[in-house]
Amino acid sequence: MGDRTAQNELYKEYYSYGLNICIRYVKDNLEARSVLNEGFYKVFKNIKSFNQELDFKPWLKTIMINSSLDYKRKNEKIRYLTSIEQDSNLSINPSAIANMAMDDMLKVISLLPSAYGTVFNLFVIDGYKHSEISTMLNIDISTSKSNLSRAKKKLRDMLKVNVAI
Repeated sequence: MGDRTAQNELYKEYYSYGLNICIRYVKDNLEARSVLNEGFYKVFKNIKSFNQELDFKPWLKTIMINSSLDYKRKNEKIRYLTSIEQDSNLSINPSAIANMAMDDMLKVISLLPSAYGTVFNLFVIDGYKHSEISTMLNIDISTSKSNLSRAKKKLRDMLKVNVAI
């Protein structure tokens, strides 16, 4: 698999970055660290396939997201809502978000039901399209859109309760 010293340095350099990704998907800190370690195992195992002309972070991010989703599939048995038409477009009040620290916003997002939070993270934070999310999670595109819409509504409701808007 490679040079242990180099692996250790890479692990130290990207530990926090990778853990922050895993925690968004796997809410338990101990489990997120386990997912992180599994992700780094995949990194070290496949490092030869990495194109060194590209930025490392996006490659690592993809591996950490996929490791997190694999973990959720195995251990949480995510049940996505049946496909329904997308709810009306709901948005979160921008002033509520502007006044929140990123850590606080991530804590609120972590309170979402698993299916909503996963789609919200993939779409809003990680920038995936609904077509990509549907493939990653093996759900219909309309289910992805519906879960995102419902996540936004729940977040908006939570922000109304927790933040002066």
